[in-house]
Amino acid sequence: MSAGNESLDLLAEAGCPGCRTPFAMDLTMAFQPIVDVSDGSVFAYEALVRGLDGSGAGAVISQVTEENRFAFDQLCRRRAVEHAARLGVESKVSINFMPNAVYQPALCLGTTLAAARRHDFPIERIMFEVTEGERIEDRPHLKAILTEYKRQGFITAIDDFGAGHSGLNLLAEFQPDVIKLDMELVQGIATDQVRQAIVTAMVRLAGELGVALIAEGVETQAEFSVLKGAGVTLMQGYLFARPGFETLPAVDFDFTTPAGRADA
Repeated sequence: MSAGNESLDLLAEAGCPGCRTPFAMDLTMAFQPIVDVSDGSVFAYEALVRGLDGSGAGAVISQVTEENRFAFDQLCRRRAVEHAARLGVESKVSINFMPNAVYQPALCLGTTLAAARRHDFPIERIMFEVTEGERIEDRPHLKAILTEYKRQGFITAIDDFGAGHSGLNLLAEFQPDVIKLDMELVQGIATDQVRQAIVTAMVRLAGELGVALIAEGVETQAEFSVLKGAGVTLMQGYLFARPGFETLPAVDFDFTTPAGRADA
């Protein structure tokens, strides 16, 4: 049996037509922390797909086709939960999903729920990120997906906010638990007053909507300082830790010093 066949027969029998074509290669996960800079704790670990040989996401995703993307999406979910449980993740685990790979929201959650039960991982600590950069073919369908995920107790997030096809229109229709600012808004913010104004407005908007805001792609001390000054408390990026292949990397940042780095 190939790696992509796990549970697919049951899903296909239940009415998932896309689950009839398995994903031919197996895969694993790297993990990158999302840090609460107010106290230095880890808010969540994002699960990032990798090949078994350590190859990056691009090499794996290049194998995804229209026919096997449903099986790929399901396999990513299972592997993320399995590895998070094995590594003893005590915070949240964030899993990216492909909205165009979901036929029936409740049905497609079946393997995630089964993996969570099998590995005793609480579903309230699983965060699903929809990548706004993927073209959304049916926005009402995406809203139905996110609504069902929230109803079942999962945390919902919009990834790459500000870079995709829906933007504020999607936010007006559905308020997720979390918004992740696209790194294009973050990188260079230290010297860009327009980016600073946009992020400051997003902090205020998120606060009024009761949505948590994460800045991703933080790579410099200057970016960190400006973001923190704007009121952003959740951050992710190489400044804190690079993704760890099948491991939970330590946060390489000293929040007790003004410069951040322990050796500064």
